[in-house]
Amino acid sequence: MSMLIEVWGDYACFSRPEMKTERVSYDIMTPSAARGLVEAIYWHPGMKYHIDRIYLLKPVQFASIRRNEVKATLLSSAVLSAAKGGEVPMLCTAENIQQRAALVLQDVHYVIECHFTMTEKAAPGDNPGKFQDILRRRLAKGQCYHQPCFGCREFPANFREWHGRAEDIPALPLTQDLGFMLYDLDYSDPENIRSQFFRAKLENGVLDCRDVEVFT
Repeated sequence: MSMLIEVWGDYACFSRPEMKTERVSYDIMTPSAARGLVEAIYWHPGMKYHIDRIYLLKPVQFASIRRNEVKATLLSSAVLSAAKGGEVPMLCTAENIQQRAALVLQDVHYVIECHFTMTEKAAPGDNPGKFQDILRRRLAKGQCYHQPCFGCREFPANFREWHGRAEDIPALPLTQDLGFMLYDLDYSDPENIRSQFFRAKLENGVLDCRDVEVFT
């Protein structure tokens, strides 16, 4: 069942994977980021979201900022050892902070058009109407599992259901070739998680993510 979700915020960063140290955002929200945002509002193992279109409602604006980031991480093996009674791993934030530049999006506003399908993990009492009603109630009340964000946790996203037809969404009249964009991650082989890309193009302010040719 198709849903229209309006999202907006002050900043966003949909990091391009080819940039190594410094973060550089894509020009628009990626399909995987849109799916993650919707899943933050409502997720259930019996359903799977599919992003159909992303509508651009405000001009693309970039801003250069500097952010403090922690350059070290804790090993999962050390955490597992601590859970079994071993030594508790420590990470001194003051010694591991470094400043990095980031080219982020500013004053973003989109409408996400998506639908979901049922999975084999759905319970006998689950059905599409039930899931759609739950999602709509959460959108109306501003409820979520965790705060939806635009790429980074420090860039929170506001959200609500878009009441109206997709044809009436006031997308910007902008057509632009966006090059190769991250589509999603392929988890079919947990030992070899692969990035999936597609050739993205903005047509009259709409990024169409349906039936795209995916490259791995």
